[in-house]
Amino acid sequence: MSDRPSGTRARPPLMSLDEALARLLESAGAGLGSERVSTFEADGRVLAQDVVSPLTVPPADNSAMDGYAVRVADCVKPGTVLPVSQRVPAGTVGSALVAGTAARIFTGAQVPEGADAIVMQEDTTALDADGEAFGRVRIELPPAPGRWIRRAGEDVALGDVVLKRGERLTPQALGLAASVGMDALEVSRRPRVALLSTGDELAMPGEVAPQDMKPGAIYNSNRFFMRALLRRLGCEVNDLGIVADTREATIEALRRAAESNDVIVTTGGVSVGEEDHIRAAVQALGSLDLWSVAMKPGKPFAHGRIGNAHITGLPGNPVSSFMTFLLLVRPFLLKLQGASNLALPTIAMRANFDWPRPDRRREFLRARRNDQGGLDLFPNQSSGVLTSTVWADGVIDTPAGHAFGVGDDVQFIPFAALLA
Repeated sequence: MSDRPSGTRARPPLMSLDEALARLLESAGAGLGSERVSTFEADGRVLAQDVVSPLTVPPADNSAMDGYAVRVADCVKPGTVLPVSQRVPAGTVGSALVAGTAARIFTGAQVPEGADAIVMQEDTTALDADGEAFGRVRIELPPAPGRWIRRAGEDVALGDVVLKRGERLTPQALGLAASVGMDALEVSRRPRVALLSTGDELAMPGEVAPQDMKPGAIYNSNRFFMRALLRRLGCEVNDLGIVADTREATIEALRRAAESNDVIVTTGGVSVGEEDHIRAAVQALGSLDLWSVAMKPGKPFAHGRIGNAHITGLPGNPVSSFMTFLLLVRPFLLKLQGASNLALPTIAMRANFDWPRPDRRREFLRARRNDQGGLDLFPNQSSGVLTSTVWADGVIDTPAGHAFGVGDDVQFIPFAALLA
């Protein structure tokens, strides 16, 4: 017979972070479709189809240096003097190299037929013309065959897949796409994300001066970092502001948000308190699962649907909201865009502190790298201490119940990778 008091519900068991993430990613489905954009405007977007090269790069052997194109057999000994038979700037094609001569050549210029090496300018001495139209050159350091020649196709071959579907584009990837002639790219559509905060205690900087804050009021910090995180992920953000702590206001805000957005992100109001209205409002409009995730900071997390829109409900404490976004919402939004790399970027590093009393949940400790190559811990790991996320440059992923000490290896997740 149960010892639970009559009329009470058993708390659901804590769900592992890995299981919560798997469920969330599965719900992303086939994504949002694609659109074609200028390569200039594609930074940070996710490729919706492979980029296949229609040409070879470079298209022909070319010089890696300013210098002289020669036949190695013509300048075996240091000090060999050769007449200069032609001048080959970049963008031009010279004539076949006459045996016993050199061709003045510049970086990027196509190597003349018959030449099998480049002597860089610093290893030569230009001499008087002595009747030669382009002068003469003394080869101070004879080259090895193939020296300073960039071979045709050494970068890209015809038909190569230079960028794969699912890659999140970087500035260097845009340059690579341009090098094979792509002025536009097929990318996944940006997610349209509605952002709203709940809580009558919230005030906005600039609207209420610090000295005029009412007792119990706090500034809405979550709204600022959430907007920035969403934009860094390539989302179009529709900021709905702060919603009053009533069931009616919450229902109306969510109804409007679901009409024109792919995802709704809320902070606060996902617990089971009398003033936590997100759960009831979503259930009135659609469906919602409230998960108790075995992670710290962060435990209450909600996911559901209102019509065609996904909704993710994050805890109100700022560090909890920040971490649940990075570890759950970030990969979900990338999956919606078709991104293929969703793995946490962990680095094995040495702890410079003891952690003797681990939590029963998987814990993410705010830490930063020190000059000795180890990790220091922020002294206050409370979920309300937002200064810890600024002081730290990442978190230590600590398994549930796992203690460690000075000198032990731990798994460090840099913020730079999560915030890129």
